[in-house]
Amino acid sequence: MECFGEILDMVRRQTPVVHSITNYVTVNDCANMILAAGGSPIMADDAAEVEQIVALSSALVLNIGTLNARTVESMLVAGRRANALNIPVVLDPVGAGASDLRNETLRRLLQEVRFAVIKGNSSEIRFLAGEKATARGVDADQGALVSEDNLAPAARMAADLSAATGAVVIVSGRIDIVAHAQKAWAVSNGDPLMTRITGSGCMTAVVVGCCVAAAPAELPQACLCAVCAMGVAGEIASENMAAVGGGTGTYRTMLLDAMSTLDGPAITCRANVKHIL
Repeated sequence: MECFGEILDMVRRQTPVVHSITNYVTVNDCANMILAAGGSPIMADDAAEVEQIVALSSALVLNIGTLNARTVESMLVAGRRANALNIPVVLDPVGAGASDLRNETLRRLLQEVRFAVIKGNSSEIRFLAGEKATARGVDADQGALVSEDNLAPAARMAADLSAATGAVVIVSGRIDIVAHAQKAWAVSNGDPLMTRITGSGCMTAVVVGCCVAAAPAELPQACLCAVCAMGVAGEIASENMAAVGGGTGTYRTMLLDAMSTLDGPAITCRANVKHIL
């Protein structure tokens, strides 16, 4: 796993097309983050064209943040087509457990689409794992956040969900977990300011899309690269914001700036990763 940071350099060399059916709150930030990571974004969400768009893409990201009947159908159609073409699909189950619509949509997606990666906050992943979970809107329940105290059981839960679904599972939070089958890693990069802007989780999902598009045969490494890249970019953005006395608007811009100038050696140098299972 030592060289996983190099996958970001692969993204920049390949410029993979990443198709995202995502939420309208963060769609522009997600498109710009794909560009900053070195990919090429397309955000088509009409069922009449998603099969053709998927066929032009190297990865598909499905984000259920602002669901409606039209986009649910688009996600299912796109996901099935991506599976048929062996294109990796990333699921961001935003707000899982918060409403019947979200829960039924997730049931159908998990039943009808094979996911390469599932990325969510601790409450969302706990819900998908069948454990009791409380969502605070689309944010994680503060009591369910991953910490050093509950790191081992959280990693086991993520690893069990990975084994059940076949997907790499990412639990995002103060400490991120990347789990595949019965292995798991903790990533302790990032900055608290990432929770003060909307969409940092959605942006992480599309960076995951970029990395798995570039290295589809190395999914755990690609996910570690994406999670570390976002965390390191968050740290650099905080340092740069403090230097100019900015606020959260400045931070949002500097997060994109940091990702756009990041490379494999910088990720490798600053990554704080430990093997926990």
